[in-house]
Amino acid sequence: MEPLTLTTDRLVLRPFAPSDAEEVHAVCQDPEIQRWTQVPSPYERTHAEAWVNEISPASWREDRQYAFAVRLGADGPLVASVGVHVHGPGAYEIGYWAAKEHRGRGYVTEAVTGVARWLFTEVGAGRLEWRAEVGNAGSRAVAEKAGFRVEGTLRAALGVRGTLRDCWVGGLLPSDLGLPSPLPYLPAVSATP
Repeated sequence: MEPLTLTTDRLVLRPFAPSDAEEVHAVCQDPEIQRWTQVPSPYERTHAEAWVNEISPASWREDRQYAFAVRLGADGPLVASVGVHVHGPGAYEIGYWAAKEHRGRGYVTEAVTGVARWLFTEVGAGRLEWRAEVGNAGSRAVAEKAGFRVEGTLRAALGVRGTLRDCWVGGLLPSDLGLPSPLPYLPAVSATP
């Protein structure tokens, strides 16, 4: 897919660029980002440079991941990152982190909702998944505010630095945002014992 830029009321979401390396490196020094995400730990300058120069652009070209640098306006500071992992035709998973000094202002929820709308209306996704390690209350709060329904806990389903961990999983459907689905959806009927 060709990289593209999305906008929301307050934010500009654009592909990462080489000029983002310094900010990405600084933001990813946060122990909470290293604790709850899959960024390398310790996070070195070379990790940021590889991300913005090689890994992120290649992921767009190869339709493996669409990563957005989330900025407060076109020239504003880097406030977050939102990435969509492509697991196969129609199978998408979203992940994100927020710069410590910009948490609690609704930026990540706004960005996640914007990316979800794009996936549903332009890419044709019928479902978007979210996963986070059990205990990551901040990620769960963002997901729920963006409309995700937490669907359960998966045992040993999240690999982090050589260790399998339990994770929460949630789903967002186009109808959760008032959008049409690319395919009809027939929910299961609850069976009572």
